[in-house]
Amino acid sequence: MPTRREFLETSSAAVAAAIVAPSPLSPSSPSYQGDTMPPSIKALTSQKGRARPISAEERQGRLERARGLLAAEKLDALFLTGGTSLRYFTNISWGMSERLLGLILPREGRSLVVCPAFEHDRAQEQIEAGPLKGSADVMVWEEHEDPYRRIADGLRTRGITTGRLGVEETVRYVFASGAAAALPAMQLASGSPVTAGCRMVKDGHELELMRLAAEVTLKAYEAAYLALKDGMTQDQFAELVALAHRRLGFDGAAGVQVGKYSALPHGSAAPQVIREGTILLIDGGCSVEGYASDISRTFVLGRATPRMKQVFEIEQRAQQAALATARPGVECQAVDAAARKMIVDAGFGPDYKYFTHRVGHGIGMDGHEWPYLVRGNTLPLKPGMTFSDEPGIYIPGEFGVRLEDDMVITENGAELFTPTSPSLENPFGR
Repeated sequence: MPTRREFLETSSAAVAAAIVAPSPLSPSSPSYQGDTMPPSIKALTSQKGRARPISAEERQGRLERARGLLAAEKLDALFLTGGTSLRYFTNISWGMSERLLGLILPREGRSLVVCPAFEHDRAQEQIEAGPLKGSADVMVWEEHEDPYRRIADGLRTRGITTGRLGVEETVRYVFASGAAAALPAMQLASGSPVTAGCRMVKDGHELELMRLAAEVTLKAYEAAYLALKDGMTQDQFAELVALAHRRLGFDGAAGVQVGKYSALPHGSAAPQVIREGTILLIDGGCSVEGYASDISRTFVLGRATPRMKQVFEIEQRAQQAALATARPGVECQAVDAAARKMIVDAGFGPDYKYFTHRVGHGIGMDGHEWPYLVRGNTLPLKPGMTFSDEPGIYIPGEFGVRLEDDMVITENGAELFTPTSPSLENPFGR
């Protein structure tokens, strides 16, 4: 692939067009076409055909695993509402609303969907297209009726009037309290051992989708980097990242922080302009068939200072220390400790002073999900668990450096989904 400088020498007009583009968050953002598109982005081709959707049969297997965990946790049923876990198990995509649409998955017997009456056809369409087809009863409620009575009635017909109802962690309080009032003889308990118990260990198909998501995001970052030029704003560069993702066939984005603002781990809304010699920290990803990537890259437009290079090299060592520590049976907290020790021993301590956050989070259908690589988490790692590996060093008033890649725990250790960054001045190894 040509270098960034070679691209810039042949595409100054294209980049100039990008510089005057509005923010990617603006509805009026242009759709680059023809000669107005930077060549590095125009060269990208869609990867969408490589993404295999999760099948109804695979989701049926997830429901069966959930029933097994219900039994192990001594829960009689699981209560889900709209959100990621509902989609994970059933492929029903349902947004948050004040109106309850809920799934009750009993330990044994037919599932129950409680649904607003006027939404019945929309819900039924999704039920018929997924693993609940032929195995779920739908109970509707009119606008003036109590949906929680439907839950109680449905459980009663399944012989469940006492015991424990597991509630998924994102179920709104109003829904959980409504169910509790309608089920006075039942105890509500955390459903996380079931939902996280299923979701935090990925199978081969899930890993395939996550690898593709990470690959797409890294390609998008590189294409945007090749079009980077002095004078762009952070929003204009972010727009190039989003455009590159779209060219690759997926929706994706990145937050961009420049210079001293890179010392804020999640950035600033302050207007920022990219100049020669300044650091950029970009953090984002995309979703492939519902599975996320989360990658950060830090690089310099032009030449990095010796201090910048020093901090980046410490970051590389910290990320590799976390990767080398992660293996089946090791506690989650040990991975954080390995990276933190590397940074503190290099003079950027004590503790959270410069490395201000945990070293990683679980990742899957949600960009952040269970489990977390953080002090105090004694959960042993298992093959198939997936995480970000993202140590950071943030020097207030100067700059910050974060190196973030996604990794999977293997049978014998851990591996990154994509190549990591070799340097601030050559972040994609070209």
